[in-house]
Amino acid sequence: MTPAQIGSASFLYRASLVSASTTPPPASHLRPPVLKAFLNAKCGNADKAREALETVGYDLEVVEPGDMESKLRTAISGGIERILVAGGDGTIATAASLVARSETQLAILPGGTLNHFAKDHNIPTDLGKAAVAAGAGEVIGADIGYVNDCVFLNTSSIGGYVTFVRDRERLEKRFGYTIASVFAGVMTLKDLRTFSVTFEVDGKARTFRTSLVFIGVGERELKMPTFGNRVANGKRGLHVMIISGRKKARLFTLGMAAIARGTKEAAKLPEFENFLVDKCQIDLNRPQTTVGLDGELKRMKTPLEYRIDRDALRLVVASPEEDE
Repeated sequence: MTPAQIGSASFLYRASLVSASTTPPPASHLRPPVLKAFLNAKCGNADKAREALETVGYDLEVVEPGDMESKLRTAISGGIERILVAGGDGTIATAASLVARSETQLAILPGGTLNHFAKDHNIPTDLGKAAVAAGAGEVIGADIGYVNDCVFLNTSSIGGYVTFVRDRERLEKRFGYTIASVFAGVMTLKDLRTFSVTFEVDGKARTFRTSLVFIGVGERELKMPTFGNRVANGKRGLHVMIISGRKKARLFTLGMAAIARGTKEAAKLPEFENFLVDKCQIDLNRPQTTVGLDGELKRMKTPLEYRIDRDALRLVVASPEEDE
C-alpha cells in the first residue's frame, strides 16, 4: 500500500458523506470534519497505532484507559456520525456499549493481543490497512452479547477459565503472555473445582455440576489452535457450552477431548452440553461471582442474565476490494 493510498482514506471518508446527500451542500461545507479517533494510551501497540492514524491524518486524541468512556460519551452525545477507537477488545467493548442502537458508526483499529472481534468482522489487523478501512470501509450490522448490563464482543465464561485468566495476568508481567498461559493452565487444572449452575432457557430450568461454562457471541470453535474463534459461516446467537461432571480427572479428560476434537465431535460426548440461544439465565446459588468477559474479569451479581443483541452496532469494516 503506497503512502498516497493511505493518505486518501480521510478524503474518501469525507467524500462518502458528501455523496450520500442528493442535494449538493454549499461550497463552504464541502469538507466535513476529519474522522475523530481515540487511542488507548496503554494498548499493546500504542506507538505503532498512533503512527498509522497520524499518517492518514485523523483527528487523533490519545486517552488514558480510565478516561476513555467519558471521552467517548462526550463525542457520541455531540451527534458524531462516525467514531474510531484504537485499542484491545476491552476498549472496543466500552465503545460498543455506548454506540449500540445509535446512529453512530464504529470504526476500530485493533490493538490487543488476539483481536478476535476484528478478525471475525473483516477488519484488518495490519494497522495501516485498518486505518484506511476506518475511513473508507463499508458499514455492516454486528451482533453483541450482554451479561446483565455489561457488553461482551466475543466470549464470556464462568469457572475454570476465570481462574486461568486471573493466574495468567499475575504471571504475565514476569514471563510474558505465552509462558504465563502455560503455567496458568497447569495451575488451573491442578486446582479445578466444580460448582452447581441452573440454566433457564425458554422457561425450562436445567441444573448441572460443572467446572466451566463458556458462552460465545455466535457459534464458536473449541479445537486448538482456533480455540474460542467463531466458526466460519457459523450460526448466530449465544453459543453455550458446558462440561458437566464431578470428578476432576474426568473433567480434565473431557476438556482435552473437546480441545483435540473440536466442538462438533465434543458434542457427541454425553457430558458435553452445547446449544444456541438468544437469551438464558444462569443461577449459581450465591449472590455474586467473577465473570470472564473477553479476557477481562468482572465481579457481578447473580443470577446472570445473558442475551444477544443482533445488529446492534453499525460497524465499519474493510470493503471487499480493500481486503484483496
